[in-house]
Amino acid sequence: MQPDEMDYKIMELLQQHGRSSAKAVSESVNLSPRATLARIRELEDGGHIRGYHAELSRAVLGAHVAVFAEVALKDQRQATASLFEQHVTSCPEVVACHLVSGRYDYLVRLCCRDLSHYQELTNAWLDNLTLGIEKIVTSTELKTVKEFSGFPVAMASRRMG
Repeated sequence: MQPDEMDYKIMELLQQHGRSSAKAVSESVNLSPRATLARIRELEDGGHIRGYHAELSRAVLGAHVAVFAEVALKDQRQATASLFEQHVTSCPEVVACHLVSGRYDYLVRLCCRDLSHYQELTNAWLDNLTLGIEKIVTSTELKTVKEFSGFPVAMASRRMG
C-alpha cells in the first residue's frame, strides 16, 4: 500500500504524539474516528508505522556520557562485519550503529555512566580479536543541539504532488 496525503498527515501526528487517541488524530485530520483507526491499523500492518516509544531521560538512567565512536575494521569481509554487527546489536550501551562510507566503517553512538565505563567497553572490544576492529576514534558529546525526533514526513508527502 502506498500512503496518500491523509496517511502522511496521520503518520506525522503520531510521530510527534504517539499517545494520541484515534479520536484526537481524527479531529486533527478531519476524518471520522473509525476511518482514522482503519488507516492507522493499515499503516501499522503495512510496516509504515513500526512502533510507539517513550522518550526517556538519559541522565535519570545513569547514562551521563554520550560518545560517538568511529570504528574501522581490519578487513572488509562480510564475516568480519557480521560478527561486529552482532556484537554491537547485543550491547545495551550502543544506542545507534551505522555502516558508513569514508575513513571508517561504522559510526557508533554509545551512552555510558562515565568515560571509564566507555573505556572499559571499548578496551574489551579491541581485546576481542574476533570482532576484527583495527581502531576506534572517539568523540565525546558536549551538548545535544538537536536530537532525533522522527523522520521528515513532509518530504515524502511533497513527493506525491
